[in-house]
Formats: sequence, C-alpha cells, structure tokens
Amino acid sequence: MPRYRLLIEYDGRPFHGFQAQADLPSVQGALERAVKKFCGEEIRVGAAGRTDTGVHATGQVAHVDLAKDWPADTVRNALNFHLMPDPVAVLEASVAEGDWHSRFSATGRRYRYRILNRMAPPALDQGRVWHVKKPLDAEAMHEAAQVLVGHHDFTTFRDLACQAKSPVKTLDVANVRREGAEVILEFASRSFLHRQVRSMTGTLAEVGVGRWTRADVQAALDARDRRACGPVAPAEGLYLTGVVYD
Repeated sequence: MPRYRLLIEYDGRPFHGFQAQADLPSVQGALERAVKKFCGEEIRVGAAGRTDTGVHATGQVAHVDLAKDWPADTVRNALNFHLMPDPVAVLEASVAEGDWHSRFSATGRRYRYRILNRMAPPALDQGRVWHVKKPLDAEAMHEAAQVLVGHHDFTTFRDLACQAKSPVKTLDVANVRREGAEVILEFASRSFLHRQVRSMTGTLAEVGVGRWTRADVQAALDARDRRACGPVAPAEGLYLTGVVYD
C-alpha cells in the first residue's frame, strides 16, 4: 500500500481548522472527500500540524495511504479536481519512502504572521491579515522577540485547552520585520503549543504600539502564568509556511 506525501496550501477562512469534525467543514474533511471521489477509498488523511479555525497554510504537509499504486502526478491532479470549489490545493505529490510519516517524521515547523499596519482596512487581503491601525515599531518588536528564543517553559503563551504533555519548548527563530505596510513575524520550532504563535504575536504587538517593553515580555515569560500573556492575535493573519524533515 503506497503512501503519498502531499504539499498543501489552503485558505483557512471557510474551515473550522484542519482536523475533521462532525458536521463542520474542515481541511482534513475536504481532502478525505476528494480521495473518496477519486478512488472510492475512505481513508484518514494525516498531517504535520492541525491548524486552528481560520488559520491558513502555504506549506502544510500531509499523507494518504492508497490501495493502488497511482502515479504521483495523477494523485495530485485528481485531488485538485475533486477539491474544487474548496480553497485547498495540492501543490506537490510524491511517493513516501520507508516509514515516513507527515507528523512523526517532522523535525521542525515554520509559521508566519501578517499584520497590516495602516489606517485603511484590507480590501484584497480581508481575512488574511490582522489589521492594526496604530503604528507598530517593528524593530522594538524584533528586539523583544529575542527574549522568547531558546529553551523555555512557555506556559504563559499556552492556551488553557492545550493538550501537549509539557509546556517546555525550544523556539529556534523569532523574527520581526516591516515590509511596506505590513509587519511580518516569523517563528520556527520543532513543535508549538496550542495557540503559542498567536499568543506571542499579540504580546509582541503590545511592544510595537508602546504599551509593553522587552522587560515586560521577559517578565511575562518568567511568570509561567497564562494570565501574564498579552492579548491573543486573531487567527486570520497566521500561516503554516513549512515543515522540516531530515
């Protein structure tokens, strides 16, 4: 039974997250329906990460186990045909080797958060960026973000519903930069806690508008207390941009 590795992008707005849920639209559900229409099989699609409601992806990685040995391009093209009109696209498909698994073989994940920082609201990117009118100091945000890099107890930035066994994670990258009217935040880690990126982004935005300092971010991290977190950024600006495999 061949396993196919899929590189996927999707617009998270119509979905209640990646994970299939009864009577609610999901990315996983859309993929599984497309597989059934393609080859008649009812299978479970695995993925590197289960993004939340409204979160987008440009580099999600998933896998499907099919009974027949199809050419990889046929799998990609057939799934894309049957995914329409859902805003989900299989960018690449390939045959996985050995015991490769989209989730358990992953050694890193990368996220990007987009903040539209101008007075005028988004027209073309509505639902795809967080609109913040007050000017943001991206350099101050970047400096404060370096507090979060490293091996820490991230309880402060962990959602109360998080099911991870431990709040301790190693954040490898936390970069903030301005690109025109947008402030872009990028994070990389082996894995993340539930809503960790949105929690860190909302906290760093407080630095950007001048309400918090780098020392405040350090104090919030050291508190190991969810109540010390800043406001949680909304889902619409968040993108899963890549998954790393050895």
